[in-house]
Amino acid sequence: MEHAISFVRRLGASLVDSVWRLGFAARFMMLLLIYSGQSFRRVHLTIREIYFSGVLSLLIIVVSGLFVGMVLGLQGYETLQRFGSGDALGVLVALSLTRELGPVVAGLLFASRAGSAVTAEIGLMKVTEQLKAMDMMAVSPIARVVAPRFWGGVISMPFLAAIFSTMGVLGGWLIGVVFIGVDAGAFWSQMQAAVDFRYDILNGVIKSVVFGIAVSLIAVFEGYDCTPTAEGVSRAITRTVVSSALAILALDFVLTSFMFRG
Repeated sequence: MEHAISFVRRLGASLVDSVWRLGFAARFMMLLLIYSGQSFRRVHLTIREIYFSGVLSLLIIVVSGLFVGMVLGLQGYETLQRFGSGDALGVLVALSLTRELGPVVAGLLFASRAGSAVTAEIGLMKVTEQLKAMDMMAVSPIARVVAPRFWGGVISMPFLAAIFSTMGVLGGWLIGVVFIGVDAGAFWSQMQAAVDFRYDILNGVIKSVVFGIAVSLIAVFEGYDCTPTAEGVSRAITRTVVSSALAILALDFVLTSFMFRG
């Protein structure tokens, strides 16, 4: 009987904690939108965070995009050759990247590099009580610290996804045309004919914007809500990476089901 009561007590405490955290997250989002106006008036803060989240992530985005494109070129050509369609390699590479791999893989890399760093930065500011000090000086930490990092990530993500897709197409061209010997004219002309701006490229941009919002929101919330200890910051970083990856994959399925059906 005591074990059953203990189990119910733990279950109830977990449920209450989840509901409280959900309510705090909703209030946090509302305050973030309210204080975004103040953040935009300090443009230099947002520009600095764009540099931190976007420019400093360029290396991993460029290198990863190039290698993903090269792998697509190798695997795609081998598969297309079985059906006598090796010249359609450009179409395969471009559609795979613009529709799916570009936004998704770039989002996962962005969450691992920039998202975890933002969470760690805000979490350490909470541990060292810098956020409380701002409150005492009548400076909103959400306007001064959180909002610039959120909008820096949201603005950076579409550009990173576009660069990833561009480098992927370049990697596919490098393997298909330079090394394998696919006709360069057929590679580019079929790609241009098959890729539609609104249906393929614009939908990929929409995906990257949604992923940027999700990852940035998770990163700043986990940092702001973390337990102010070394272990708490470590757990917050882990939650950021895991939650961001799951959110990207789930949102990708939902967006794809609406964008590309029919």
